[in-house]
Amino acid sequence: MAVQRLDRGDLWKNKARVLQLQLRQRFRVAVDRHRPSVLADRYFSSSVQRWLRRFRDFRRDSLPSSSSFYRKKVSKDFDVEVDSAIFRMLQAVAVPLIGNVCHVFMNGLNRVQVYGLEKLHDALLNRPKNKPLITVSNHVASVDDPFVIASLLPPRVLLDAQNLRWTLCASDRCFSNPVTSAFFRSVKVLPVSRGDGIYQMGMDMAISKLNTGGWVHIFPEGSRSRDGGKTVRSSKRGVGRLVLDADSTPIVLPFVHTGMQDVMPIGANFPRIGKTVTVLIGDPIIFDDLLNSEEATEASRGKLYDAVASRIGHQLQNLKVKVDKLALEQSIRLENHSKDGAERAANILHQVDLDPFGLGSHEYIRYESLVEETRTKLNDMSPEEATADVYTRMGYSCEGGIGSRIRSYMDPTELMGFAARGLLMNCRSKEKYSDTSDIRPLKTWKQYLEANMLKQWNTC
Repeated sequence: MAVQRLDRGDLWKNKARVLQLQLRQRFRVAVDRHRPSVLADRYFSSSVQRWLRRFRDFRRDSLPSSSSFYRKKVSKDFDVEVDSAIFRMLQAVAVPLIGNVCHVFMNGLNRVQVYGLEKLHDALLNRPKNKPLITVSNHVASVDDPFVIASLLPPRVLLDAQNLRWTLCASDRCFSNPVTSAFFRSVKVLPVSRGDGIYQMGMDMAISKLNTGGWVHIFPEGSRSRDGGKTVRSSKRGVGRLVLDADSTPIVLPFVHTGMQDVMPIGANFPRIGKTVTVLIGDPIIFDDLLNSEEATEASRGKLYDAVASRIGHQLQNLKVKVDKLALEQSIRLENHSKDGAERAANILHQVDLDPFGLGSHEYIRYESLVEETRTKLNDMSPEEATADVYTRMGYSCEGGIGSRIRSYMDPTELMGFAARGLLMNCRSKEKYSDTSDIRPLKTWKQYLEANMLKQWNTC
């Protein structure tokens, strides 16, 4: 039985081979065992080849493929669901609430240093009616929007939900289930799908908002920075379509920020407080030379998209260099201010009358030498080692002197209270002096707090 089955199998193989040879000789068709029914044009007649070319040309001209670029017009009422009455009611409540909370968090619990803020306010509040606005920025942390956007706007602007920004977010992150989809739609977020190209529905929805004179904020890099915000990557082609396919050319305003990597580090579940964020807003980007040149009329749509995206990317990279320089200068000023505050506090203690503490003049001379030694150590320190905490420790931990003797009986805050009382006993109420030894104790205590504690608290 097994031998008969093998014979039958060989017989069918031989018959198939004979049939294949007959078909090849009669119809001159190249038969491929791995890709059956693949026909070569060289075996067709000239008329069939001509009709085939006409069909290919018709398909290429009438149905643009994914690799070709064209202008796709979008109507103003493209997505009725987003502009429905229900979502408008949710937006009127959620956008002002979340925006003001983020504004208080950034400006109250953190420090935001903004350069060129008037440019954003002018483009947002004083642009012509129905003139669209696009803001572009680098993407460092997952909370760049709404934290940075909210920190740049005054509370009265944040209450106007209708004129606030629309933004884009990946559907696999923000629209993964009905609950998150409803929430992000209520805060004016549009879904985009990764890998679906620039002609997907989310991009069409963004263009429809621009056609109504709205404000769209976008991250041209397409995703968050992979090096903690140290560099700005090249811009994607999608931002070029937003600029070119809108009914009227929008105002494109770039800004770059640094410091959000400290507010929301990678892997953190909650934002941090007491950090400094520096924002630099640039001038509006002009595209008239690209749109009105003779080369633009002859260039393909894809090249125009790339040219617009490249210009935006270069502008963001230039702003990134400037904002890093501004942030470095700001940190140096804060370090110098902390150093000056610590030295100012040391000078105040230096002028304290030591008799109320039960200390003699020899201890006072010893204290003077310790002050000079502390100043020498502070001057020899590098900027990285010189912090306010170091100044405080050096001021109160000099072994063998007044600091070590008093510290064994009281903490530094009580020490400053006694110092202020010593100044009270030593001041002369009828005379006016310019040095710190004759300032009243309450002013001295306030001066110390402003130089060390309150200043740091306000910068948080």
